[in-house]
Amino acid sequence: MNTFQKSAAGFNKVFMVVMKAPVLDRVLGRSMGILTYTGRKSGKRITLPLAISRKGEHLKVRVAMPDKKNWWRNFVDGGGRVDVDLGGVRYSGLATATRDDRGRVSVDITVDH
Repeated sequence: MNTFQKSAAGFNKVFMVVMKAPVLDRVLGRSMGILTYTGRKSGKRITLPLAISRKGEHLKVRVAMPDKKNWWRNFVDGGGRVDVDLGGVRYSGLATATRDDRGRVSVDITVDH
């Protein structure tokens, strides 16, 4: 784990507590959510606070500094299952990561019906 990843892990722990506070959840829940998935290699259940946008039954995460992060790689080559809590609403779906020709990465989540 590099220095950036260690710092992000510490921030995520603190932010997860903030996200669970009822008042702040209503404010932050419009754009910040909690994504939970099982790591492909580790088999561990992982939970991350992320900026998530929603349009209908479609969710999207734009990955900032993707080359410094590994979590999104769980969703390449066929994608993977995720659970998302966004503004107190729970979603489950298939997440697929793509990198565009400019190097930007996004994770698109198709919500189950």
